[in-house]
Amino acid sequence: NNMKRQIEVSLPSNTTLIGLGADSGFVGANIVILSATNVVMRNLSVEAPVDFFSTWSPDDGDGAWNARFDAVSSVTSDHLWIDHVRLTDGRFPDSEAPLGPDGKPANRHDGLLDLKDGTDYVTISNSKLSNHDKTMLLGSGDEHVDKDGGKLRVSYIGNHLENIQQRGPRVRFGQVHVLNNYFVASTEHPQYPMISEGQGGNSYFLGAGYESRIYSERNAFDYSGPGADKSIMVSSYNGHRFKDIGSWFNGEEADLNAVAQASFEQNRAEALAEAELKGEPAPDWTGWDFSTDVGWDPADAYNYKAFTTPQAVRNHALHFTGPGVLTVKR
Repeated sequence: NNMKRQIEVSLPSNTTLIGLGADSGFVGANIVILSATNVVMRNLSVEAPVDFFSTWSPDDGDGAWNARFDAVSSVTSDHLWIDHVRLTDGRFPDSEAPLGPDGKPANRHDGLLDLKDGTDYVTISNSKLSNHDKTMLLGSGDEHVDKDGGKLRVSYIGNHLENIQQRGPRVRFGQVHVLNNYFVASTEHPQYPMISEGQGGNSYFLGAGYESRIYSERNAFDYSGPGADKSIMVSSYNGHRFKDIGSWFNGEEADLNAVAQASFEQNRAEALAEAELKGEPAPDWTGWDFSTDVGWDPADAYNYKAFTTPQAVRNHALHFTGPGVLTVKR
């Protein structure tokens, strides 16, 4: 709590936080948007805070050390625009984290950009997110329908996501548009390798969680290294409604819908087998079928024009995202 008091930057309603130059930003800060409306962040770099007091979570898989602080987080806020920012672990990669008493790494970072507890109407655009594990989480639990149901309406447009390992984003409940983002990863990255579930790992770019409704459109995925496969693009975490139009894998047309469906059906089969083994009722979502009908169309919500080639998506990401692109006058 003492550390929290030193690193937290709280943004209230009706606030614009904008960097004047390409090197403007925060190092080790925990930027929190709490119960606020009408907040803008632009032209900033944020190096994620390091939690020196990781907490042991015995129920996280077979146990894990978890950090407390996000780089940027929104809690019960609405009407937010985060544009031309850079978010990264920076000088403190997780690969250099010390080992805990049980021999597992004491993870020092939580999320880069998490949206929770009924956050609504958010756009994340033209930004760079890189070298991080738990990147962007929408919704903090399947049981939080009272907080998140009908909320978490978020657009991710024209971003560059590189070596993020997972959650680009990972969605629960949300009505989410993922448009013209450039996803890059390698199985051989020395600090943040992405190993897909198809290759026995747990990395993915898009995570379809419980009651999520993701509309993916013309995103470009470049994934390289030994064993690199298409399953890296989408993983289902109890989510059965997902639609993609026109995305590409390594420059070629890709069927993300088939990847999402295969992941959901495998997840459902495993959950049914586990319930039968334990003699317990199966979760409600196992009774649902996969569908590309997400119940909404972004074109009905706002006007936009998409890039139509993987080269255009890649060029935008490499040259027109992150801080230093905008001209900001005093």
